[in-house]
Amino acid sequence: MNTLFIVISSVFSIVLLYYSVLTVFGLYYRLKRKKRIMLDRYPSVDVLIPAHNEGKVIGKTLEAMVKLQYPGELHIYVLNDNSEDDTGMIADAFAERFKHVHHIRVPQGFPKGKSRVLNYGLEISGSEYFAVYDADNQPEPQALTLLVEAAETTVGAAGAVGYVRTVNEQKNWLTRMISLEFQVFQLLMQAGRWFLFRTGSLTGTNMLVKRSVIEEVGNYDVYALAEDAELTLRITRAGGLLPIVPESVTWEQEPEKLDVLIRQRTRWLQGNLYVIEKMLSSFDYYKGRMLVHTLQQLLVYVLFLMFLMVSDCLFIAGIFGYVSLTIPLPMLMIWYVSYLIYTVQLFSAQAAERTFSPLNLFIGFILYFTYAQLFILLFFRSLFYYLKAKRRNTVISWEKTIRF
Repeated sequence: MNTLFIVISSVFSIVLLYYSVLTVFGLYYRLKRKKRIMLDRYPSVDVLIPAHNEGKVIGKTLEAMVKLQYPGELHIYVLNDNSEDDTGMIADAFAERFKHVHHIRVPQGFPKGKSRVLNYGLEISGSEYFAVYDADNQPEPQALTLLVEAAETTVGAAGAVGYVRTVNEQKNWLTRMISLEFQVFQLLMQAGRWFLFRTGSLTGTNMLVKRSVIEEVGNYDVYALAEDAELTLRITRAGGLLPIVPESVTWEQEPEKLDVLIRQRTRWLQGNLYVIEKMLSSFDYYKGRMLVHTLQQLLVYVLFLMFLMVSDCLFIAGIFGYVSLTIPLPMLMIWYVSYLIYTVQLFSAQAAERTFSPLNLFIGFILYFTYAQLFILLFFRSLFYYLKAKRRNTVISWEKTIRF
């Protein structure tokens, strides 16, 4: 038993050290002053906005899109996927006012979902780059320009990835927790991996890709619910780089109710289970930079789950005195250290983004006990539905996130 706990503690210690290193270098990369490199020529860009019943948010999204300050040729495509609300009317109104805004009605098809809609958008457009923004996004005026400059000035770049912030962060405690999660795992960790390993991951929104790269690696996988993660793997396997650009910011609406978050994250997790299944099918995913992505997926969606469950068990066992080992380091200390590092990461993100407040500090302290524990439920819920679909040989349906 002692040997087992020593092995577990050693593995967890390595993981904690890895994430600590990512946090430190991600914070350094985020805060260091970067010299902006202006281009002599700005290539053409098509902005693709998949939209299905987005009447509540598409107006504000398009208001932000027409304010993009991009020096080159720019076209904005609202890819209306058979909306039954006023999405089409709002898109038509903008298309009439602005020549570079286009309302495209996407034909019905199978399977339903974002990937199929984006593939149609790629068919009807023809720019040198394409950018993807979700229908609830409000990019800052310079966001797209910064992505293009990074892609054009980074040798071997296949595109570039920006940063997603929460526009409704102050709505309630749940949106604050989601915002903190994004600040740590979608920015600091991403920035740390880019700084150390020159690897970046597409985020599904506020992202830019060269059309020539898509022509090389193929269109979006229509069966991938986590289409960004799946495309990232193919781009990386082809040798493409995806630089992280923290200064490129878009503001996104996040779920304001727990049931909406659970459905959204269940879809995300099912998509990443699909990606993990691919990773387990070939040794190609364990070579070169691909190894970093593969380990990232396994750390987040497998080891992090084990980490949570084991650390919870150790904590409970330690509290009730069931853990009494003869090794020098008390097993309860593993839980203390993991909690401390997790909380320090949250505070580091708040320092980088200047989002410190008494309430955010308090939420940082309780996040591990609340929001992080939700991952256990989400994982097993997603795994159940994923295996159920596999057993029945059915396509997992795309479930749209409810807007507010």
